[in-house]
Amino acid sequence: MRLSWYFLLCCLSLAMALNLTTKRPLRSIMYYTGQHPVTPPVDQLKHVTHVAIAFMSPGAFNEPGRMEWPLWTTVEEVREKFPKKTKVLIAIGGWGDTIGFSVAAVSDETRKSFAENVASMVRVTGADGVDIDWEYPGGNGEDYKQVPNSSKAWEIQAYPLLLAELRAALGPNAIISAAVPGLKRDMLAFTRETVPRIMKHLDFLNVMTYDLMNRRDTVTKHHTGIDLSLEAIEAYIAAGAAPQELNLGFAFYVKYFRTQHEGCVDDPVGCPTVLLEEPSTGADLGQAGAFSWHDPVPEEVAGSFTKAIDKGRYDEQRGGYYYWDDEEDIWWTFDTPHAIKQKFPILVDKKRLGGVFAWGLGEDAPVYEHLAAVNEELEERLETKDEL
Repeated sequence: MRLSWYFLLCCLSLAMALNLTTKRPLRSIMYYTGQHPVTPPVDQLKHVTHVAIAFMSPGAFNEPGRMEWPLWTTVEEVREKFPKKTKVLIAIGGWGDTIGFSVAAVSDETRKSFAENVASMVRVTGADGVDIDWEYPGGNGEDYKQVPNSSKAWEIQAYPLLLAELRAALGPNAIISAAVPGLKRDMLAFTRETVPRIMKHLDFLNVMTYDLMNRRDTVTKHHTGIDLSLEAIEAYIAAGAAPQELNLGFAFYVKYFRTQHEGCVDDPVGCPTVLLEEPSTGADLGQAGAFSWHDPVPEEVAGSFTKAIDKGRYDEQRGGYYYWDDEEDIWWTFDTPHAIKQKFPILVDKKRLGGVFAWGLGEDAPVYEHLAAVNEELEERLETKDEL
């Protein structure tokens, strides 16, 4: 009898564990941008759990009593392009659009007014929630040379307070997420003291594990590689975020940087770049660039990019696809479908992350082969769960 009860309890425990597994599918979030407002057929979107329409400006929510909410599309139009189950979020902010957040965060009154306006916008548009894309609270944004981080240090404590007001205004059922930096140097507002406070009010974080090389760097690295992505994920976990609250970011676009020649011949990873930004202003010196798969390739680098496609290789040690053009001294770094697939077992599975996301859906048009790689990995994990 004792063995029978023990066997029954084991079976019940196993059934409960399997049930919990099947009830927790991975999130798949796609940013849908005004720059590339195109989508594939809906059957290619069956794994998309959330779509974030980018962007609305945070400044729009600092005007008390505002009733109109400018958006380049409508929530209704977006819902028609995606499966019925897909949640629609409005992404607020984006690179370089931070002043509105600073104005909103400064006091109890401004935070409350901002949050009430966001809640009004969600009701009027019919969205399921918002994605807060403040790049970045505490500094290191686009204006970091003009406005020193020391003058923005107060934002580090104000950020969780702003999120608290948003949750109070939107209620417990609305989705509130945040896009957060992938580079440690930019995680000024994401510390062991602040992250637990932040996560009290958010459903999940979209960790921007791309642009991990930008014009502030002086040596080459993978802009969306495994090693640096792992470093970012581990930083948020160490600061107090649960792995299930984190989404890994994919880049559906290409980046390139001009390099010096000497120092790159033996190993182009970690070799010196030319000066990429103006030291006093932070201005772009035109020695680096980016473009999506939906964009025409810039004429001045078209030949080099062809070589990057034909001759590039995957860095097994650091995890990332790259090519160094030794004739034109150009470093290419981008995700291929193969590179995307390598991230799932190493990052998503091993770290038990809650999901993935990409910037951005239309950027992968017209072939959508990077989206297909994501879908294949998500499908494989669903099949594994079904087999259990």
